[in-house]
Amino acid sequence: MKTSRLLLILAGFLLLNSCEKDNDSEFADYLVATPLTMSVEQFEAAVDIFPPQPLTVSGKIYAFGDRIFVNEPFKGVHLIDNRDPLAPRKTGFINIPGNVDIAVRDNYLFADSLSDLVVLDISNPDNIRPVARLKGVLQDHVPWPFEADIVEYDGWNAQDEILVGWEMRTERLSVSEVEGRNRGQVDFLEAAADNASGTGQGGSLARFKIVEDFLYAVDSHTINVFDISNLEAPVAGDDVFAGFDIETIFNRGDHLFLGSMRGMYIFDISNPAAPAFVSEFQHGTACDPVVVDGDYAFVTLRGGNGCGATESGLFIVDISDIHTPELLISYPMDEPYGLGIRGEQLFICDGASGLKVYDKSNVTDLQQLAVFDDVNPYDVIPLEDHLLMVGEGLLSQYRYTEAGLEFLSALTLAD
Repeated sequence: MKTSRLLLILAGFLLLNSCEKDNDSEFADYLVATPLTMSVEQFEAAVDIFPPQPLTVSGKIYAFGDRIFVNEPFKGVHLIDNRDPLAPRKTGFINIPGNVDIAVRDNYLFADSLSDLVVLDISNPDNIRPVARLKGVLQDHVPWPFEADIVEYDGWNAQDEILVGWEMRTERLSVSEVEGRNRGQVDFLEAAADNASGTGQGGSLARFKIVEDFLYAVDSHTINVFDISNLEAPVAGDDVFAGFDIETIFNRGDHLFLGSMRGMYIFDISNPAAPAFVSEFQHGTACDPVVVDGDYAFVTLRGGNGCGATESGLFIVDISDIHTPELLISYPMDEPYGLGIRGEQLFICDGASGLKVYDKSNVTDLQQLAVFDDVNPYDVIPLEDHLLMVGEGLLSQYRYTEAGLEFLSALTLAD
């Protein structure tokens, strides 16, 4: 009798366990993205100055006089006093929702705030104040969370709320339910696509560039032109179609050089209000910043990570005839991001492989002078007497030497 009862209990347990396994097979873990939104009023009022804040993700870097500005993508700008390069110090944080790029002219800071252009008077570091906002003049750069399995946008009122980011979380959900949601998400994506003199120095990954009285701001396919002759009242000019997948902008003389995932586009700005297409150099698909020195454009191509190409490298393009740029030579790299030039020295941020320094006096035979493999650099700015580098929450500075670079200081931005 006891044996029969035990067999019944065991059979029941096995049946229950089997059902649970069947049910488990109908569920899975999914990454869910939820919109982070603000009202228009909250969004515009959010530009404010705060004490120094810890940085979580390093963005672009900008230098103006003895001040350094480090962007934290979509959050704002960290302020650094660099009067003593041996001991730089954080002095504050400008909260600018949706900020990715900045540029400075005569103590006026121009910053994107999603699709708005914001101007701040920074002449008094202790009293930085907004002075102008041009609404809806730029492309919204908030990236779609393609890594998410589900995007919960049901509670988002796109007419009255501004998307400033995404909150990500993992949930265990029914497979059939998720498949149904994804069908609806495709429809939403299709609908959204239908509606979609004292000048500082930025890095090679910049999308903003000031040339005399004009600010040029590039998005994926457009040069946005602004007359900033009145710094407190910039005027939006006519946009110029510039190509596809544009990522960076660089200026030399009367020309703008745009780095894109497809190639390099060159525009003439002898008429600064109306950039005119000159030529292009195509290289396939890869992430692409560009800097120019003399008769050569130096382009780093980063393959993988959604950039299209599989190989990475440094391309040197002959632009002696600006109308017919031609590839001169290429060098393999591991994971290049930003780059910079001072004199005959070329600096390349090669990701986990470190900061690399080359002698470029003979561009067809670059000579490596040094490698700083203890850093993971994102971008550099070659100043007159020393080099700035930002990457992985660290601002490093180096003094130029004939042999390459000599370390000066490092400021941990995450503190």
